[in-house]
Amino acid sequence: MNSVQGLLAASVISIQNSCFVYPACQNCFSRLILHSRRFNCLKCGCTGEAKDASYRYRLCLKIADTNDLFDITVFGSCLDPFFGVTAENLQRYIQDFNQLSGDTNTESSTRALVQAVETCFIGKRFIFGV
Repeated sequence: MNSVQGLLAASVISIQNSCFVYPACQNCFSRLILHSRRFNCLKCGCTGEAKDASYRYRLCLKIADTNDLFDITVFGSCLDPFFGVTAENLQRYIQDFNQLSGDTNTESSTRALVQAVETCFIGKRFIFGV
């Protein structure tokens, strides 16, 4: 799953998603289904308390090299240096910000985060392991 077949130098053209962290199964990294106070993994059957769910980065990008366009998804802790925190901590910061602001509509915090990610990634060239 983590073996790199080759390297691709490409520039980020756009961000394809606005949700950069997701609740992830600790066993298989699949997205967890959160039900009020519980979670479960549809792939491996893992269950637990929602407050104990771990989070993982998932960044979907449209990139271009000199010849082609590609849609890629970057997962996991390799994004920690770009965000400056782990996915767990970013999720906690987002939740705390939304609680402190009393904002029931999380659209403004999501929009601010998307703008920050676009500023950091769009137009920049990276080497991707594919």
